[in-house]
Amino acid sequence: MSLGNVRTEQIKRTAVELLKRFPDKFSKDFETNKHTVATLVQGTTPKIRNQIAGYITRYCAVIAAEEAVEEEAEIEGEPAEGEGGGEEPT
Repeated sequence: MSLGNVRTEQIKRTAVELLKRFPDKFSKDFETNKHTVATLVQGTTPKIRNQIAGYITRYCAVIAAEEAVEEEAEIEGEPAEGEGGGEEPT
């Protein structure tokens, strides 16, 4: 069992809000996300900026993996595992 990264509610809330408002500006690439966060969120420290960008990167990767599993299940004609879960990564 491995433990995940601990992030404050402020980091998560800010990241999810940015993803809702600008979904096409983010990807699975941390460096790109870091620069995007720096332009969208003014007045943050580098540490906070990096935490937000890291959470967005992880969130995008989890969403992409879930979509791939769903597509694979649709091809095989089986319902996807965890369908409708919609949980945020922690």
